[in-house]
Amino acid sequence: MPRRVAVSDGANKKTSRVRVAVRLRPFMGNQDEKDEGPCVKGLDSQNLEIINWRNPAETVKYHFDAFHGEQTTQQEVFLTVKPILPHILNGQNACVFAYGPTGAGKTHTMMGSSDQPGVIPRAVREVCKLVKAKGDDEGWDYSIGMSYLEIYNEKVLDLLSPSSLDLPIREDKDKNILIPGLTHTTISCFSDFDKQFVPASLNRTTASTKLNQCSSRSHAVLLIKVVRTQRAPPHRQQTGKLYLVDLAGSEDNRRTGNQGIRLKESGAINLSLFTLNKVVDSLNSGTAVRVPYRDSKLTRMLQDSLGGSAHSVMITNISPEYKYYFDTFSALNFASKSKLIVNKPFTCETVAVPVLPVKRAKEDHEAGGSGTEPPKKRQKGEKKTERDGSSPSSHIHSLPEPSVMERLLALEKLMLNCQDKDKLSMLKDVAQSRMEIQELKEKQKEFESKAVLFGRLNGEGSGARHEPAFKNSTAPLQRKPSAASKANRQQAVVQPLQVSQLQPLQQLVVVKKPSVCVKKKEKKLSELVEPPDGKENFMESGWESQLDTSVLERSRQKILHVLNTGALKELKGLQQIGDKKAKLILGCRELHGRFAKLEDVMKVEGMTAKRFSTFMKVSHGGRGLWFYLLS
Repeated sequence: MPRRVAVSDGANKKTSRVRVAVRLRPFMGNQDEKDEGPCVKGLDSQNLEIINWRNPAETVKYHFDAFHGEQTTQQEVFLTVKPILPHILNGQNACVFAYGPTGAGKTHTMMGSSDQPGVIPRAVREVCKLVKAKGDDEGWDYSIGMSYLEIYNEKVLDLLSPSSLDLPIREDKDKNILIPGLTHTTISCFSDFDKQFVPASLNRTTASTKLNQCSSRSHAVLLIKVVRTQRAPPHRQQTGKLYLVDLAGSEDNRRTGNQGIRLKESGAINLSLFTLNKVVDSLNSGTAVRVPYRDSKLTRMLQDSLGGSAHSVMITNISPEYKYYFDTFSALNFASKSKLIVNKPFTCETVAVPVLPVKRAKEDHEAGGSGTEPPKKRQKGEKKTERDGSSPSSHIHSLPEPSVMERLLALEKLMLNCQDKDKLSMLKDVAQSRMEIQELKEKQKEFESKAVLFGRLNGEGSGARHEPAFKNSTAPLQRKPSAASKANRQQAVVQPLQVSQLQPLQQLVVVKKPSVCVKKKEKKLSELVEPPDGKENFMESGWESQLDTSVLERSRQKILHVLNTGALKELKGLQQIGDKKAKLILGCRELHGRFAKLEDVMKVEGMTAKRFSTFMKVSHGGRGLWFYLLS
């Protein structure tokens, strides 16, 4: 599938000022009780005046792009919006939004009724008509899509697929505002739009207040997206967006009587409109201050429309009654500031870049494989060949090079279409890409040489059977112990006594004891030692072994030798001698010199006669005796 890269006509950007139209709604019901008449009056198609609240004898005049009086029809209001609609067929953005206090007629202007449709249905019908007229042109295909959402209590909710999920607002690398997860439905004509739009409009949050029986409690945004694609190469694709926004009106809670949830909704509406006012002030200041688009979901959505890349029209709705004087005065001041905002529309276009076939596919085709295999099947085949021991050099070679070649081809293609002043930077990018290709080839050669080396080493280690390189078919590596380490391991046991020759068991004197042993003890002794001279009748009465006096004396000399010359580790190897006792023995040996006999050990602090007796018994009998004999 071809890759698409964004192209911006930055050199041909033209500025577009926000167009502002003011619509004065008729009186609702009877005139004011005081019969004061309207507080605002139109002078002509672009000018109006309002009474100065500081001095009722004076008026304040305003000039706008269009002024629509009380008798203006919906079609006349739409003619103010119509000039910006063709821009979306050329890949540019446009926006129409209605602003004003509550009860001023914003929803009627944007939505209208079945008898008098408003700006939204008329604009969509006009877009469908333009697309149908352009459809006869050769070389381009058009498609229309729609999305519909509301901003309720600072939550973005989908009206085409209603749910309580708050959708996030994101910005892509080209500074375009988008909403992930928003439902986008394709339409082909106005009837398709009407089937989707009418049920979705019923999902919008409305409620009754003292000033309006059907007051909008949220900002509604309708998005119409037109995409046209060129049939012939390079398959250019232009995307234009039309935002149709019906803002909720600012409210004075003292007059609306809002309480509870209505009061919370009113606070969210007023806060977002206050942020909108701050954005306009920041754009008009002319200084490099931060524009607070992110302070509200509403201003985040209108970022393209105010100081962004859209052709914008703002319809300000006002009321003629004196009781709404300050709301009308504030709305006119906001409209007067908004007409000074300048946008910079540009065409959003992408170009398809052809992708070169991967070298691996060519090699598979030469080997007899089909080049039209599905990608999943091809990936399974590659994994299978790697498991079977195929050389990794082809995999290393095929991964990085296609992506670099794609970039190189895209840069060269763009270089042909760019101006002379951009060719130098393009050439630098091409040279850098070629250097990257050369480095990748050098790395490939290095990897291949390493693969051959590993294969040879594997072949020498495995004998006649040659295993491929990088194949993990052998057991995990384990360090083989050397002969010296084996000898050290055998001599790791501390040996305080070194007996040159084991005493044969024939020198053991077997002595009968008058006491009768328990049968269990007889069974254990019979398992360990066989009775001398092959006499079996000794097992019936029980027996013990005692050593010859020469063996005992030799054992005593060995223990004495360890006490006089042994280090801390060797002393701890003696029975009943721990770390503390071994240190005390070393200290005593340094103070008093060598021990003349074993009984001198009682000079050591804490070595009483009882402990010495236990030490001797354990050292000469049982486990200690066999330890010295075997060592």
